[in-house]
Amino acid sequence: MELTIQSVNFDATDQLKAFTEKKIKKLERFSDEIILAEVILKVIKPDSVKNKDAAIKLNLKQKEAFANKTADTFEEAIDLCVMAIEKQIIKTKEKTKDNF
Repeated sequence: MELTIQSVNFDATDQLKAFTEKKIKKLERFSDEIILAEVILKVIKPDSVKNKDAAIKLNLKQKEAFANKTADTFEEAIDLCVMAIEKQIIKTKEKTKDNF
């Protein structure tokens, strides 16, 4: 799986990049069809609460999974995105199982 991390309006620390990579790699437990993962992190309004936005897009062999969440920290936003994508992958797997 290829992973790209893009930070908008700030420079992501190595620690944040490592955290993101670790969380995205965990998604491979749910599907071995992940080809590409794109993560976009951005600060919305510097002085407000819940101003950290994370968007994760996964390209799977047959389709895409996408989640976009806003939270107080990037770690929290990434966690929320990963949970949403896990649900999407599981739901997709169940649908394909039902079709066979």
